[in-house]
Amino acid sequence: MIVRHTTHALRRSAPALAGLWLGAMMIASGQAQALTPVEVAGNAERANVPDGATLDKQVALRAPRLISFGPKDEMFIGSQAGRLYRLQPPYERIDAEIPLSGYPHSAVVHEGYLYVATTERLYRTAYTPGQDVTEIDFERVADLPGGSGHASRSLSVGPDGRLYVALGLQGNCSAQRIAEDVAFEDRRGGVMALDPTHEAPEWMPYVSGLRNPIGMAWSPQGDLYLNNNGPDHWGYEAPPELLVRAESGSFHGMPWYQWNEGEWQRDECIDSAPPAAHDTLTPPVATFAARSAPIGLTFLPEGNPWQVDMVTAIHGSWATQASEGRASRRPPKIVGIRLTNGGHPGDVVDLVSGFQAANGERWARPAGIAYREGALYFTADDGDTGLYRLTP
Repeated sequence: MIVRHTTHALRRSAPALAGLWLGAMMIASGQAQALTPVEVAGNAERANVPDGATLDKQVALRAPRLISFGPKDEMFIGSQAGRLYRLQPPYERIDAEIPLSGYPHSAVVHEGYLYVATTERLYRTAYTPGQDVTEIDFERVADLPGGSGHASRSLSVGPDGRLYVALGLQGNCSAQRIAEDVAFEDRRGGVMALDPTHEAPEWMPYVSGLRNPIGMAWSPQGDLYLNNNGPDHWGYEAPPELLVRAESGSFHGMPWYQWNEGEWQRDECIDSAPPAAHDTLTPPVATFAARSAPIGLTFLPEGNPWQVDMVTAIHGSWATQASEGRASRRPPKIVGIRLTNGGHPGDVVDLVSGFQAANGERWARPAGIAYREGALYFTADDGDTGLYRLTP
């Protein structure tokens, strides 16, 4: 059944239907678990972390975003400040700061090249570890659909050696999707793939139907998982943010459908015909509270000290309940995701909290996330900005 959304009321019969997806769904907003308040080394703040863990600020950075690792464990961090940062282990200082225009949100090193995704283009330069790089060294590889709205372009290397880029719709209800029969400038709201070895590389449609997928992570089995930031026009409590498992050609509903209360509901903000029927859509793997804004996403190896399968950075909501002021904003945090739990639905657990005070003031907002040798690294692009490390 398709349930049409209105601002007056929503159906409350979802729990029975949600039970059909046993084993696929997770708890929506993160389970409370025992976290210990600690002082953050490197600044004057406090945060809540797992018992015995240590949180420290590694280095100050301007508006840092996604994190990736290159050869010899070099760390690359994109930013909203027109900079690509490079850090060497133990990641306590900036090794190189490369000025780049066009919002260098993310970067990867692949087959001897350093690739950077900006809002409108993919660039690359031949690269060896430790090499000095300037903006003029980069060459254009392929254009990307630009324009207003969501400006981040998340870059990843797939197990097939292709490059994958995630990009969002322009707004809540933009009639855009990633497909061959859509004009290139309107191919937004999902993931495209590109083989950089071709003489004239071209983006190919891969995944569609996501409003703003920022976090991308490949499982050990080679499956692509994506975070998705949902729309704002359904109020403050719906629909939830999603974590989806994607595959070539998959369509995830937006903006024609929203996953809410355990089922796909028709979104009346757009009246054009959906490209697929609601009963062909796959439920999400996990949900987070509405307006949580999940960003960075990464898988962790088996036996990791945090005992989770994945970790994501929750950026926190920009919106507020008009009657409650900014104290009602969704708080930023780092959460772990367990994909399975003895054959039952997995769960979402808090790993770091305490970024937001009771009055809504925040000292940091996590954005990028990465894992190396037991440590979790995350960037904060607002507040006390920089690179942070959580160690057991």
